[in-house]
Amino acid sequence: MLRFLVQRLALAIPTLVIASMIIFTLQQLLPGDTATALSGEERDPEVIAFIRQKYHLDQPLPVRYALWAGGVLQGDLGESIRLQKPVIDLVIEKLPVTLELACLAMLVALVIGVPMGILSAVKRGTAADTLANGIALWGLSVPNFWLGILMILLFSVQLGWLPASGYVSPFESLSENLRSMAMPAFVLGNAIAAVMMRHTRAAMLGVLGSDYVRTARAKGVSPLRLILRHALPNAAIPIITLGALEFGQLLSGAVLTEQVFSVPGFGKLMVDAVFNRDYATVQGVVICTATTYVLLNLAADLLAAFVNPKLRRA
Repeated sequence: MLRFLVQRLALAIPTLVIASMIIFTLQQLLPGDTATALSGEERDPEVIAFIRQKYHLDQPLPVRYALWAGGVLQGDLGESIRLQKPVIDLVIEKLPVTLELACLAMLVALVIGVPMGILSAVKRGTAADTLANGIALWGLSVPNFWLGILMILLFSVQLGWLPASGYVSPFESLSENLRSMAMPAFVLGNAIAAVMMRHTRAAMLGVLGSDYVRTARAKGVSPLRLILRHALPNAAIPIITLGALEFGQLLSGAVLTEQVFSVPGFGKLMVDAVFNRDYATVQGVVICTATTYVLLNLAADLLAAFVNPKLRRA
């Protein structure tokens, strides 16, 4: 397992370096000038020159990248030009909100998607299979922002059961926190559940048609034990990989959903930073997202190797 971990780390580190270069370079290609935007309506040349010098905007691109990368390695993601706060503080402030939303959405996706996928595979060709595929198609087809607006109209405006928007910290009130996160978590989890269902169904169909499953069935193994003990562990590898990727996407910020429900997470932070040409914040959020993706893929590889020891020799 140690050798397997070292091999994966050897791939993860260069990936992060290349990703940081792409993030920084593409950021500089965005139209508009940060110094001019921050200098006010008068656009005093001395003010513009001061801003360029303060934020190293007058330096060549390789020098600016070296300064930024050196700071990132020391835990310094730069300073938000708009808010005049360290980017790392903004990340620490917004990350718990997005992390909670992502965990709740993944819980919804797993509770709905995996059982539906198993049921659809076991009952292939029946009415249950058709119903499960129909629900999955609906989940893939419905836009998140549209579903979110409909849920607000039903559960907030018409029924008054849940708050329409906003966020309450779980440390202030756990019940109010869950009420405020229920709708955005379901909206995000609904779409992921559909993808999870399709992948679970495909993986289970492949495993259920294998020789060892037919042998276990011929020996009289109960259907429940056959599914949970023999089929599901071998079908879990693509499910684990997909779950890691989807969780990373959630952590990158569900922009539309957070905007609809006014959830102050990574998505809203990113949108505000782009509109205000706050390059340091955009770069900080994106590099945190890229790092999260790499670490989640590494965790998925390790978990898959734990479930299937044959992968450790791959």
